[in-house]
Amino acid sequence: MIGAAFAGAGWLAAGLAFLFGLTMRRSQAARMEAVARACHELRGPITAARLGLQLGARNAELSAARLRAIDLELGRAALALDDLGGGPERTPGAPMDGECEVGELLADAVEASRASASHHDVEIELTWTGGRSLVCGNRLRLGQAVRNLIANAVEHGGGMVEVRGRSDGSAVRIEVTDGGAGLPAPVPELTRRARAGRGSRGRGLAIAAAIAAAHGGRLASAPSERGARLVLELPAAVGEPRHA
Repeated sequence: MIGAAFAGAGWLAAGLAFLFGLTMRRSQAARMEAVARACHELRGPITAARLGLQLGARNAELSAARLRAIDLELGRAALALDDLGGGPERTPGAPMDGECEVGELLADAVEASRASASHHDVEIELTWTGGRSLVCGNRLRLGQAVRNLIANAVEHGGGMVEVRGRSDGSAVRIEVTDGGAGLPAPVPELTRRARAGRGSRGRGLAIAAAIAAAHGGRLASAPSERGARLVLELPAAVGEPRHA
Protein backbone atom coordinates (compact mmCIF):
# COMPACT_ATOMS: atom_id res chain seq x y z
CA MET A 1 0.00 0.00 0.00
CA ILE A 2 2.79 2.38 0.90
CA GLY A 3 4.57 1.62 -2.39
CA ALA A 4 1.38 2.27 -4.33
CA ALA A 5 0.88 5.54 -2.50
CA PHE A 6 4.42 6.66 -3.35
CA ALA A 7 3.92 5.64 -6.97
CA GLY A 8 0.65 7.59 -7.13
CA ALA A 9 2.32 10.62 -5.58
CA GLY A 10 5.10 10.33 -8.13
CA TRP A 11 2.68 10.25 -11.03
CA LEU A 12 0.80 13.22 -9.57
CA ALA A 13 4.02 15.20 -9.17
CA ALA A 14 5.05 14.35 -12.72
CA GLY A 15 1.65 15.43 -14.04
CA LEU A 16 1.77 18.70 -12.13
CA ALA A 17 5.31 19.35 -13.38
CA PHE A 18 4.18 18.70 -16.96
CA LEU A 19 1.20 21.05 -16.60
CA PHE A 20 3.42 23.72 -15.02
CA GLY A 21 5.94 23.42 -17.84
CA LEU A 22 3.18 23.61 -20.47
CA THR A 23 1.70 26.70 -18.80
CA MET A 24 5.11 28.37 -18.66
CA ARG A 25 5.76 27.61 -22.34
CA ARG A 26 2.39 29.03 -23.33
CA SER A 27 2.97 32.09 -21.15
CA GLN A 28 6.39 32.61 -22.72
CA ALA A 29 4.93 32.19 -26.22
CA ALA A 30 2.25 34.75 -25.40
CA ARG A 31 4.88 37.21 -24.15
CA MET A 32 7.01 36.66 -27.25
CA GLU A 33 4.00 37.23 -29.50
CA ALA A 34 3.15 40.44 -27.59
CA VAL A 35 6.71 41.69 -28.17
CA ALA A 36 6.57 40.71 -31.86
CA ARG A 37 3.23 42.48 -32.24
CA ALA A 38 4.62 45.62 -30.59
CA CYS A 39 7.68 45.52 -32.88
CA HIS A 40 5.37 45.18 -35.89
CA GLU A 41 3.32 48.17 -34.75
CA LEU A 42 6.39 50.25 -33.93
CA ARG A 43 8.28 49.49 -37.14
CA GLY A 44 5.44 50.55 -39.44
CA PRO A 45 4.65 54.02 -38.03
CA ILE A 46 8.27 54.94 -37.33
CA THR A 47 9.24 54.04 -40.91
CA ALA A 48 6.23 55.92 -42.30
CA ALA A 49 6.99 59.01 -40.21
CA ARG A 50 10.65 58.95 -41.27
CA LEU A 51 9.79 58.57 -44.96
CA GLY A 52 7.17 61.32 -44.65
CA LEU A 53 9.73 63.70 -43.18
CA GLN A 54 12.23 62.80 -45.89
CA LEU A 55 9.65 63.37 -48.61
CA GLY A 56 8.71 66.72 -47.08
CA ALA A 57 12.36 67.73 -46.90
CA ARG A 58 12.91 66.79 -50.57
CA ASN A 59 9.90 68.87 -51.62
CA ALA A 60 10.81 71.64 -49.16
CA GLU A 61 7.26 71.43 -47.83
CA LEU A 62 5.60 69.91 -44.78
CA SER A 63 1.92 70.61 -45.32
CA ALA A 64 -0.69 70.58 -42.58
CA ALA A 65 -2.02 67.28 -43.98
CA ARG A 66 1.41 65.67 -43.85
CA LEU A 67 2.03 66.90 -40.31
CA ARG A 68 -1.34 65.44 -39.23
CA ALA A 69 -0.35 62.18 -40.91
CA ILE A 70 3.00 62.09 -39.12
CA ASP A 71 1.24 62.83 -35.83
CA LEU A 72 -1.09 59.89 -36.51
CA GLU A 73 1.90 57.60 -37.08
CA LEU A 74 3.67 58.71 -33.92
CA GLY A 75 0.43 58.18 -32.02
CA ARG A 76 0.28 54.62 -33.38
CA ALA A 77 3.82 54.05 -32.12
CA ALA A 78 2.80 55.28 -28.66
CA LEU A 79 -0.15 52.87 -28.70
CA ALA A 80 2.22 49.98 -29.44
CA LEU A 81 4.29 50.84 -26.38
CA ASP A 82 1.14 51.15 -24.25
CA ASP A 83 -0.08 47.77 -25.50
CA LEU A 84 3.24 46.15 -24.61
CA GLY A 85 3.32 47.49 -21.07
CA GLY A 86 -0.37 47.63 -20.17
CA GLY A 87 -3.06 45.25 -18.99
CA PRO A 88 -6.12 43.98 -20.86
CA GLU A 89 -7.56 47.47 -21.07
CA ARG A 90 -4.58 48.48 -23.21
CA THR A 91 -4.73 45.73 -25.83
CA PRO A 92 -5.43 46.42 -29.53
CA GLY A 93 -8.95 45.07 -29.10
CA ALA A 94 -9.86 47.43 -26.27
CA PRO A 95 -12.11 50.30 -27.41
CA MET A 96 -11.64 53.80 -26.07
CA ASP A 97 -14.14 56.59 -25.59
CA GLY A 98 -14.65 59.33 -28.14
CA GLU A 99 -15.84 59.91 -31.68
CA CYS A 100 -13.94 59.92 -34.95
CA GLU A 101 -14.83 61.49 -38.31
CA VAL A 102 -14.12 58.69 -40.76
CA GLY A 103 -13.56 60.73 -43.93
CA GLU A 104 -10.85 62.80 -42.24
CA LEU A 105 -9.32 59.69 -40.71
CA LEU A 106 -9.07 58.00 -44.12
CA ALA A 107 -7.54 61.13 -45.66
CA ASP A 108 -4.89 61.25 -42.92
CA ALA A 109 -4.23 57.49 -43.14
CA VAL A 110 -3.75 57.66 -46.91
CA GLU A 111 -1.50 60.71 -46.58
CA ALA A 112 0.55 58.85 -43.95
CA SER A 113 0.90 55.94 -46.40
CA ARG A 114 2.04 57.93 -49.45
CA ALA A 115 5.75 58.05 -48.62
CA SER A 116 5.87 54.29 -47.96
CA ALA A 117 3.81 53.65 -51.11
CA SER A 118 6.24 55.74 -53.16
CA HIS A 119 9.11 53.75 -51.65
CA HIS A 120 7.44 50.52 -52.85
CA ASP A 121 6.51 52.05 -56.24
CA VAL A 122 2.80 51.86 -55.38
CA GLU A 123 0.04 54.37 -56.12
CA ILE A 124 -2.79 55.05 -53.66
CA GLU A 125 -6.22 56.36 -54.59
CA LEU A 126 -8.84 57.49 -52.05
CA THR A 127 -12.59 57.75 -52.62
CA TRP A 128 -15.15 58.74 -49.97
CA THR A 129 -18.93 58.66 -50.50
CA GLY A 130 -21.72 59.65 -48.15
CA GLY A 131 -20.83 62.95 -46.54
CA ARG A 132 -19.55 63.46 -43.02
CA SER A 133 -19.82 60.39 -40.77
CA LEU A 134 -18.82 59.69 -37.17
CA VAL A 135 -18.04 56.39 -35.48
CA CYS A 136 -17.58 55.83 -31.76
CA GLY A 137 -14.01 55.13 -30.77
CA ASN A 138 -10.55 56.59 -30.42
CA ARG A 139 -9.05 58.16 -33.54
CA LEU A 140 -5.61 56.65 -32.97
CA ARG A 141 -6.95 53.14 -32.38
CA LEU A 142 -9.19 53.24 -35.47
CA GLY A 143 -6.35 54.79 -37.44
CA GLN A 144 -4.19 51.86 -36.34
CA ALA A 145 -6.67 49.46 -37.93
CA VAL A 146 -6.97 51.40 -41.20
CA ARG A 147 -3.23 51.93 -41.54
CA ASN A 148 -2.58 48.22 -41.04
CA LEU A 149 -4.93 47.41 -43.91
CA ILE A 150 -3.26 49.96 -46.19
CA ALA A 151 0.23 48.85 -45.15
CA ASN A 152 -0.68 45.24 -45.90
CA ALA A 153 -1.87 46.25 -49.38
CA VAL A 154 1.23 48.37 -50.08
CA GLU A 155 3.78 45.83 -48.85
CA HIS A 156 2.19 42.57 -49.99
CA GLY A 157 -0.13 43.62 -52.82
CA GLY A 158 1.49 46.43 -54.76
CA GLY A 159 0.30 48.00 -57.98
CA MET A 160 -2.61 50.37 -57.49
CA VAL A 161 -4.06 50.45 -53.97
CA GLU A 162 -7.60 51.76 -53.79
CA VAL A 163 -9.08 52.94 -50.50
CA ARG A 164 -12.83 53.44 -50.64
CA GLY A 165 -15.08 54.56 -47.83
CA ARG A 166 -18.80 55.16 -47.65
CA SER A 167 -21.54 55.72 -45.10
CA ASP A 168 -25.28 55.19 -45.30
CA GLY A 169 -25.95 56.85 -41.94
CA SER A 170 -26.16 53.60 -39.94
CA ALA A 171 -22.87 51.95 -40.89
CA VAL A 172 -19.48 52.81 -42.34
CA ARG A 173 -17.74 50.55 -44.86
CA ILE A 174 -14.04 50.88 -45.70
CA GLU A 175 -12.55 48.83 -48.53
CA VAL A 176 -8.85 48.45 -49.36
CA THR A 177 -8.04 46.75 -52.67
CA ASP A 178 -4.56 46.08 -54.04
CA GLY A 179 -3.10 44.82 -57.32
CA GLY A 180 -1.26 41.79 -56.02
CA ALA A 181 -1.85 38.05 -56.15
CA GLY A 182 -4.48 38.05 -53.40
CA LEU A 183 -4.44 36.76 -49.82
CA PRO A 184 -2.55 33.49 -49.20
CA ALA A 185 -5.37 32.31 -46.91
CA PRO A 186 -8.78 33.52 -45.67
CA VAL A 187 -8.72 36.40 -43.18
CA PRO A 188 -9.80 34.23 -40.19
CA GLU A 189 -6.98 31.76 -40.90
CA LEU A 190 -4.35 34.52 -41.28
CA THR A 191 -5.44 36.20 -38.04
CA ARG A 192 -5.54 32.85 -36.22
CA ARG A 193 -1.98 32.04 -37.32
CA ALA A 194 -0.79 35.50 -36.24
CA ARG A 195 -2.44 35.23 -32.80
CA ALA A 196 -0.82 31.83 -32.35
CA GLY A 197 2.59 33.28 -33.24
CA ARG A 198 2.91 31.21 -36.43
CA GLY A 199 4.55 33.59 -38.89
CA SER A 200 4.50 37.37 -39.28
CA ARG A 201 2.04 37.53 -42.19
CA GLY A 202 -1.38 38.49 -40.89
CA ARG A 203 -0.22 40.17 -37.68
CA GLY A 204 -1.46 43.58 -38.82
CA LEU A 205 -4.75 42.03 -39.99
CA ALA A 206 -5.19 40.35 -36.61
CA ILE A 207 -4.79 43.70 -34.87
CA ALA A 208 -7.22 45.38 -37.27
CA ALA A 209 -9.76 42.57 -36.77
CA ALA A 210 -9.51 42.88 -32.98
CA ILE A 211 -10.03 46.64 -33.14
CA ALA A 212 -13.02 46.23 -35.46
CA ALA A 213 -14.63 43.63 -33.18
CA ALA A 214 -14.10 45.79 -30.10
CA HIS A 215 -15.94 48.64 -31.83
CA GLY A 216 -18.90 46.49 -32.85
CA GLY A 217 -17.66 45.96 -36.40
CA ARG A 218 -15.84 43.30 -38.39
CA LEU A 219 -13.00 42.73 -40.83
CA ALA A 220 -13.51 40.41 -43.81
CA SER A 221 -12.34 39.79 -47.34
CA ALA A 222 -14.57 40.25 -50.38
CA PRO A 223 -14.45 39.03 -53.99
CA SER A 224 -12.22 41.12 -56.24
CA GLU A 225 -11.28 41.14 -59.90
CA ARG A 226 -7.68 41.80 -58.90
CA GLY A 227 -5.57 41.32 -55.80
CA ALA A 228 -6.93 41.28 -52.27
CA ARG A 229 -9.99 43.24 -51.18
CA LEU A 230 -10.35 43.78 -47.43
CA VAL A 231 -13.53 45.25 -45.94
CA LEU A 232 -13.73 46.97 -42.56
CA GLU A 233 -17.28 47.64 -41.36
CA LEU A 234 -18.12 49.82 -38.35
CA PRO A 235 -21.43 51.05 -36.92
CA ALA A 236 -21.98 54.78 -37.29
CA ALA A 237 -22.35 56.84 -34.13
CA VAL A 238 -25.92 56.95 -32.78
CA GLY A 239 -27.81 59.88 -34.18
CA GLU A 240 -25.77 60.18 -37.35
CA PRO A 241 -27.85 61.74 -40.14
CA ARG A 242 -28.60 59.49 -43.09
CA HIS A 243 -26.91 60.66 -46.28
CA ALA A 244 -28.33 60.19 -49.75
